[in-house]
Amino acid sequence: MKRTARTADTTKAVGYIRVSTEKQADHGVSLDAQHAKLTAYAHLYDVELVDIMVDAGVSAKTLNRPGLQRALGMLRKGEAHALLVAKLDRLTRSVKDLGTLVENYFSSDTITLLSVADNIDTRTAAGRLVLNVLASVSQWEREAIAERTTEALSHIKAQGHKTGGDVPYGYTVLSDGKTLVVDEGEQALLGAIRDARQRGLSQRAVVAALTRQGFTTRKGTALGLTQVQRIMEQAQIA
Repeated sequence: MKRTARTADTTKAVGYIRVSTEKQADHGVSLDAQHAKLTAYAHLYDVELVDIMVDAGVSAKTLNRPGLQRALGMLRKGEAHALLVAKLDRLTRSVKDLGTLVENYFSSDTITLLSVADNIDTRTAAGRLVLNVLASVSQWEREAIAERTTEALSHIKAQGHKTGGDVPYGYTVLSDGKTLVVDEGEQALLGAIRDARQRGLSQRAVVAALTRQGFTTRKGTALGLTQVQRIMEQAQIA
């Protein structure tokens, strides 16, 4: 039966959407897609979406983001009783920060975390378990990739080769010439490729999707099929 009005059990939620790079923020596609997912979820599950906070061109390295802090403030004030995100990594990529959020907000019986893509609903014990498992696996994957990359660069340096041209896509090297750090913009592109491939897109369709989302090469030029194939091969994306 089609709902015509909100029920007494309706959950009041504040939405939160984020993109990591200014290019994505300027293009707006990723933000629009997240916005659409939140509104569709709210309609389907009878969630009252009271507002949607946006962090455009902001990384997830810290919880000190203007949009996120406004959303958390609404939860603290009781203006909303749930935080709704399109995907967990839009909220945070850090197990430590996730633990902080769970401890301070989502372990409460009165505040819920809802994630569309991850099917997370922390009103249940199962939802809380899934949340912690997903975050732990994601953190492990990033650390394992970083370890393998660091070992490869150390081997290259030991042979007397420069590492500047061998920096794996998704990372950058600090001025010491050996310390790898995550490049949020390139990691966002890798995530977009993985999402597209999981949706069954061909490599050419992936290139088109990346272009629509405003992604470019490291030099700021348009992405081509050969470049995307090289990135996928290096990142081991099938």
